[in-house]
Amino acid sequence: MATVIFFHSVYGLRSLEHEAVERVQAAGHKAFAPDLYEGLIARSIEEGFEFKDEVGWPTICERAEWALAGLPASTVLAGFSMGAAVAASLWPKREKTAGILFLHGLASIADNARKGLPLQLHLADPDPFEPEEDVTAWRRAASRSGVAAEIFRYPGGGGHLYTDASLPDYDAKAADLTWKRVIDFLDAIDAKA
Repeated sequence: MATVIFFHSVYGLRSLEHEAVERVQAAGHKAFAPDLYEGLIARSIEEGFEFKDEVGWPTICERAEWALAGLPASTVLAGFSMGAAVAASLWPKREKTAGILFLHGLASIADNARKGLPLQLHLADPDPFEPEEDVTAWRRAASRSGVAAEIFRYPGGGGHLYTDASLPDYDAKAADLTWKRVIDFLDAIDAKA
């Protein structure tokens, strides 16, 4: 059984993250989603960015690190949009992580990334927050790093947070395919353990 921690988007801890935990647990894995905003939930993306600035990036990352205390060193680091950057901030300190999941957001690749480390990136195509030139540059960086990166793009009607059924971005078909791929990813990690 794999263990995964999901870090929330700029909106805060909402149904998206709770449902992710439920899906992963239903598939036989352990999953957690800490509240890095301590109860703040944004009603708009603009309010989410205000909360992010109010709480402060160092505090957000510190809370994420506390949330990992006591979890296995192999815990998969996952994040939704802003949460991908949170996962990336912890990655250099978590050299034994079994995998990385970036959902709806590009994030930096650790300088000390282990060769062959499983990584999945899931993005809308196009994504208003991830310009094509940034995706191309990220793809090159992933290739140079030696991680085993799988990059999935989801063309169609969905927007940035296309797995979030509470937002206009939602695309049910793309969301279902994303979750199938995420569960397969975790199953493969579990099989290697």
